[in-house]
Order: sequence, then structure tokens, then C-alpha cells
Amino acid sequence: MIRVRSPVWLAQPGRFASLRPGHALLGVALILAALIAVLATHDGRGIATADPSLQTAMVEGARAGGDYYSVAAQALRAAGDPLKPVFLFRLPTLTVVQAALPDLIGILLLIAIAAATALAWTRRIAGWFTAPAGRIVALAVLAGGIVAVVRPDAIRAHDVWAGLLVAWAMAIRRDDRWVEAAAIGLCAMLVRETAAIPVLAMLAAAMVERRRREAIGWGAALAVFVAVLTLHARAAALTAGPLDLAAPPWAGPLGPAAVADALAGASILHPLPWWIGAPAALLALAGWFAAPGPLGRRMAWAFGGVALAAVLIGPDGGGWVAIVAPVFPVGLAFLPDAARDLWRAVLDRRRVRVQRITR
Repeated sequence: MIRVRSPVWLAQPGRFASLRPGHALLGVALILAALIAVLATHDGRGIATADPSLQTAMVEGARAGGDYYSVAAQALRAAGDPLKPVFLFRLPTLTVVQAALPDLIGILLLIAIAAATALAWTRRIAGWFTAPAGRIVALAVLAGGIVAVVRPDAIRAHDVWAGLLVAWAMAIRRDDRWVEAAAIGLCAMLVRETAAIPVLAMLAAAMVERRRREAIGWGAALAVFVAVLTLHARAAALTAGPLDLAAPPWAGPLGPAAVADALAGASILHPLPWWIGAPAALLALAGWFAAPGPLGRRMAWAFGGVALAAVLIGPDGGGWVAIVAPVFPVGLAFLPDAARDLWRAVLDRRRVRVQRITR
């Protein structure tokens, strides 16, 4: 039977606390291999980010009475960007809402969502960590992560809005309170399609935990999203002309260095040199896989799914990781427990005691 170690910072043992020595050794090997790959293959090119001026042009065009798809096509052509495939058109939700509201109202709404997200995660962190040091580190990283994405130009960024909504949804989800989380998750997907990956993780977790009603709820949110996305794709296809630019063919998967660099660049780790920020992002992902409880598992699946999707999409997938930017670095706070648990599991050796009984 595996001996569960008492936590260092956490209120309950993390998932690495009950690993067998062989599994722990495999985990250490995978983490070290990933770190070596990140440091050895980094090319310093970075990941391109969305241009806020493009979204601003779309909002201003919609405010002037233009149809969203016509305005979006005109803005993409003016910027020299491809219009095909049709999924290069962002969903119209954020543009239409911002065109109907003054910018000041949009800024206040973004701040309100960020504050609600911070409050929800503060409560979660308080229940996760008992050691003051762990709680301080987690709260500091959380505050920095939210402040880092709520920038003056963030009002036009789809990923910022959707990322905060995803983080909010995952923080407020509980066994007896998942309807609100599913509704907020749907809002996030209607702002940015990449939010579907964390929602799929929530659906998968509900199915694994045999929560049938919750699984149906997340499935319904995904069904609505797919229906809206289908209509959006049809409208965008009718807008793009035969002479419009098309995106280049798939250039192959992203390497671990590019994904780790993208995770760092989209989060509070952005100011750090790449040789610190990229490994730190990778360790934050490992920390989430060690996080205890159902929420830790859901976050690990969500972040792992986003990273995997970025790898498969290729160069254009680097921007996908922005959907997890607000709370992703909090995984660093789980590292002390994760490292101690892996170390002790690797060194764990069962002691065989021989006792001679004389009759």
C-alpha cells in the first residue's frame, strides 16, 4: 500500500503524493526531458499575437452601421490577412457587443469580470493552501496574472475576455453549482472558439465522475456553441471571395519550446527571459497536474488540452494558449509539494523485516 505523505503547503495531499516509485520516476524523467527539449530547441522567434487595431477597425465599422462580416472582411483585406479558411473570421459576439456599448462601459465590464474571477479564485486558493507561504505565493501569482491580461488595449482582445470567463467558470463550479459555470463557459466559447477546449475538459471530468446531469449541461453548452459556429462559418464563407488570400498549409506541429514560450508570453511570465519564462511555464503545467481535488484535475486537463491543441495546430496554435493565461501560472505554487512527493516516491524503498521465531 502506498504511503501518503503529509503536505508541505497544501491542505490535502496532491496527486503525486500517492505515486508508486516507478510512476514517480517516469514523471521525473518526462519533466526533465521536456525541460531539456525546451532549452535545447528554443529558436527565439516567439509567437505572433492578434493586432488590437484590427478589432478596433471592426468595432468602428460596426458602429457606423456596417454588417459584421462585411466589415471584418474589409479589415482583414486592408491588413493583408487571409480570409480563408472561414474560421479565420472571429465570432461576431465581442464586436457586436462592443459596437453597441461605449468604450467606458466595456472597460468597466472587463474590470468587473476580472474582479469576479479574482474573488472566485481567491476563495479556491484559501481552501487549497494551509501554509501562509503557499497562500501568499498563489495569491501573488494570481493577482499578477489577472493584472497582466487586463491592459489598456485588452478591451479589444478576444482571448482576454474569453480567458477571464473560462477562469471564472472553472472557479465557481462546484458539485451543487455547475449551471452558472456552464453558462459562463458558453459565453466564453461565443467570444473565442478556443474556450471550447476547457469546456470539453469539464465535460470529460463530469463523465469520469459519473455526474450525468452536469455532463448533459456541459454537453448542451457545447451543442449550442457548435450550432452557432456552423452558422458563423456559413456566413463567413459567403463573405470571402475567390480572390481573397488563403492561409498557408499546415506547417507541422509546434515543438515543446514554442508552446512553453507561448504559455510564458501570454501570462505574467512574459517579462522574464525566455530561458527562465519557458521552463517556468512548463513547471507550472506540471504543478497543475499535481494539484489536489476535482478542480485540480479539471484544470490540469484543460491546460494540458490547450497545450496539446497548440502543438497540433502548428505555428498558428501558439496564440491559443492565451485562453488560459489568467490563472495558469498559479500552478507554480504547487511545485513544493509536487517536487517533495516525487522525490520521496522515487527514493521510497520498502523495508523487509525478517523476524526469527524460536519455539
